[in-house]
Amino acid sequence: MKIAVIGGTGLIGSRVVTILNGSGHEAVPHSPSTGLDLLSGQGLPGALDGADVVVNLTNSPTFDDASLEFFRRTMDNLLTAAKAAGVGHAVILSIVGADQVPGLVYFRAKVLQEDMLKAGPVPYSIVRATQFFEFIDAVLSWTADEHAVRLPTTRIQPIAAADVAQAVADVAVGTPLQGTRNVAGPEVFALDELGRTTLTVRGDHRTVITDNSAGLFAAASGDVLIAKDDAVIARTAYRDWIAR
Repeated sequence: MKIAVIGGTGLIGSRVVTILNGSGHEAVPHSPSTGLDLLSGQGLPGALDGADVVVNLTNSPTFDDASLEFFRRTMDNLLTAAKAAGVGHAVILSIVGADQVPGLVYFRAKVLQEDMLKAGPVPYSIVRATQFFEFIDAVLSWTADEHAVRLPTTRIQPIAAADVAQAVADVAVGTPLQGTRNVAGPEVFALDELGRTTLTVRGDHRTVITDNSAGLFAAASGDVLIAKDDAVIARTAYRDWIAR
């Protein structure tokens, strides 16, 4: 099976390519470094030529209002080109609970991407994942100074990028879901608690201050970012991952 992986040189995409090629498929990574510009559509016909499946793992460079236009344009370009190329399955990666946090424009942009795929001309699958372990440091940096990190008590269920990549690869080689598969890590944390754990393991002596108005995830309340009962639960635990 030939699979075009758009965003195939990034954190998730590079792992997806490795998994698929290791399983005997022909997974080809595409990104700006390989001459593909999804915003303009440049390079798309060549990237999708002969592809059975396209996996779109590109991401908006910002989390602000510009993310809406990014996903609108890139999905329109991708779906038009995929239909023309006769691609039989389109896969995207989204976020668990994206439709439950309308206060975050980036989450609204991801829902727009999902809705465009659902309404499009190509059989599809959506993989929704919880927050990646690998992004926790960035989350801490948003509200940090040299003395403290401010974090809300938002409940999250983080997952390793390697486990997300495996989930995406599994879906890519299967029959189109015409729906969504949710994947999540095995543990639920309050974000401030997770921050304290992370800093302790790293030997970082800054204080975590609980502040339910701090950072991007302050807009998420209750269990909206927690996977529901139908989710695939990955095995990698955060403390094991960070200890490595």
